[in-house]
Amino acid sequence: MNGLIFRLSKVRLAVSLTSIALLGAGLAVAPGSPASADPIASGFASAAGEPYVALGDSYSSGVGTRSYINDGSNCMRSTLAYPSLVAAAKSYSLNFRACSGAVVADVTNSQLSALSSSTRYVTISVGGNDAGFADVITECALPAWASDCAGAVAGAQNFIRNTLPASLGTLYSRIRSAAPSAKVVVVGYPKLFMGEDCNAFTWFSPSDEAILNDTAVLLNNTTASRASAAGFSYVNPISRFTGHAVCDNPEWVNGLSNPIEESYHANTAGHRDGYTPLVSSPLTGAAVTATPAVVAAAEATGPAQAAKQRKYAALDRHIEPKVFQPPTHERLEKLADQRGVDLDAWLATH
Repeated sequence: MNGLIFRLSKVRLAVSLTSIALLGAGLAVAPGSPASADPIASGFASAAGEPYVALGDSYSSGVGTRSYINDGSNCMRSTLAYPSLVAAAKSYSLNFRACSGAVVADVTNSQLSALSSSTRYVTISVGGNDAGFADVITECALPAWASDCAGAVAGAQNFIRNTLPASLGTLYSRIRSAAPSAKVVVVGYPKLFMGEDCNAFTWFSPSDEAILNDTAVLLNNTTASRASAAGFSYVNPISRFTGHAVCDNPEWVNGLSNPIEESYHANTAGHRDGYTPLVSSPLTGAAVTATPAVVAAAEATGPAQAAKQRKYAALDRHIEPKVFQPPTHERLEKLADQRGVDLDAWLATH
């Protein structure tokens, strides 16, 4: 956490550092069985299963779970993400194209080639990066005197209302053309906050959290409308994630994390207990429970999935991850000078 502001609140600092330490214990990539081995001893996954293509951004790739396959890209695809868990439970043949940082254009240019007339299932989450949500969260994490959170949110909401619908409509049309027989499920985003910020290095106010949550609702409503117009199913995770936001217990969405890339994304529990049963119900006709056996089955597919995705590495390298940037002392000093704020005095009381 080099260069980050150390807040003087001992309670918030203890909570934050404890959370970071616990999450940091899971940084290593989970080991999988050799690609040449029988895929799953329990019969969960099969290379000959019905074709399933997972499209979209970091909320589909599994950023936040801290375990990623080595596929030669920065996409941060996780065997603990809901596409892998659903595929393992239902013996689907997964092509895991979702990639951290993807916007609508990236899905169109780098991911749709995985679809075909034989594709049976498709899931997709996209739109948050198009609206610049990482930059918005970065702005809103600043203290109120240094931040234009309302302005950043207004810009994102304007984009969601006026530009995103047409982009999604065109994308969904192309998905249907490329996979005419597929069951397509569009997946929304959870609210990040429930009125509390327990992290030591961010300053989200209750009003900041409220308008950020309102933006998630607007994004979900916009996405749901375009999905319905395309004849796709839509799942909204907000209700299921209620009580499991940043700083809730248990927390299904990471707060400020180390490494930073993990911040403000669904964690392992969020994918296992939140997204997996929610997405699988319309996709497969029944809610999937990610039992320990299912999780083990999904993890064992890692080497084979990594090999499959390396074929697309040249395409994936063009996608840039969109990462939250926490406040730094240098940035706060500059903003304090611009606004005539005594930073040391302010820090002494915050």
